[in-house]
Amino acid sequence: MAVLHAAAAVAAAKFAVFQPTEVTLVTVIALAVLVGTAALWSAIDSWTGLADAGRAWFVAALVGGVGSGVLTVVGKAVFVDRTGVSALASALTGGAAFTALLVLVPAGLGLLVGRRLRATQGPGTGDDSGEPDEPRDEPRDETAPWRPSPRPRRRDRQDAEPAR
Repeated sequence: MAVLHAAAAVAAAKFAVFQPTEVTLVTVIALAVLVGTAALWSAIDSWTGLADAGRAWFVAALVGGVGSGVLTVVGKAVFVDRTGVSALASALTGGAAFTALLVLVPAGLGLLVGRRLRATQGPGTGDDSGEPDEPRDEPRDETAPWRPSPRPRRRDRQDAEPAR
């Protein structure tokens, strides 16, 4: 994510040098691609059941923010306008925080969507509900009456504690 964000920032800066009036459109497109990438990638992680996906994306946001700040300054120094070390301070504070949020917020939404998609798959599709999967070689009887799940419900804290 750090490389992707730094590449987008350097490309937008390079474009701004040649087409200063079209910067807004390029910036919006770049932000949409970055947000979409984080959301889609995290949704896939959650949908496939990656262990500790939330923690992984939190760490990715922190590392991506700092890494993107450094890579953006280096990229601008090499490809755009010979940006100096003086730009590193703002890139590692405000720029890193913005990039971290630009990764974390869409990733959180993507994790939520991926978890919902996984929950709608139902039994027999590799979900991790703890119940054994239904056998695939026997067709399900669609005319059978509906029965509640044999899995016990979670008890709320109020139900678990005796009244005082």
